[in-house]
Amino acid sequence: MNFLGHLYFSNNDLELMQANLFGDFVKGKNLSYFPNKIQQGILLHRKIDSFIDTHPAVLELLHILYEDLPKVAGIAVDLFFDHLLAKNWNQFHVQAYDDYIQRFYNAIDDSIIFYTPEFQRMLAKMKTMNWLHYYQFLEGLEKASNGLSSRISFPNQLIFAPQIFIRKEKIITEVFFNYMQDAQIEFQINS
Repeated sequence: MNFLGHLYFSNNDLELMQANLFGDFVKGKNLSYFPNKIQQGILLHRKIDSFIDTHPAVLELLHILYEDLPKVAGIAVDLFFDHLLAKNWNQFHVQAYDDYIQRFYNAIDDSIIFYTPEFQRMLAKMKTMNWLHYYQFLEGLEKASNGLSSRISFPNQLIFAPQIFIRKEKIITEVFFNYMQDAQIEFQINS
């Protein structure tokens, strides 16, 4: 999953939410130089990535999407699932979606010295441009697809992900709900 999924599976722990997003910015196994909460966030991030990457229904969906989105089907699924989570938020969380993301934005701590400048800039951009708000709309899926496509180092079809989503929305949505049912149990979510 992309940003929203990682926030959601942090189980309403604001400090863990930020540390979880930081997981994409950390390489290697030795995390001992980080405070405990940041270590927990990085490990949770990796566990979420591993869970989605090995989920049987998601693997089947990747196979279906590969022809249209070679090499980037996994990235597209992350974006699709964040879009569907935002769009169906009230089925997964008791707090209103915009209140939830505003609560996260307000809790962002940019004074933590362990967070890299690159991560800090990404968080600031996310908040300023209100990325998470737009996830619930097709326009947000388009923006995220275009932005990620331009940052990938090889030619790719990710800009076409929104059109693929529209064409295959039924199967993508079925897999999303199947995955979420299993993931809520795996990560012991209490909304």
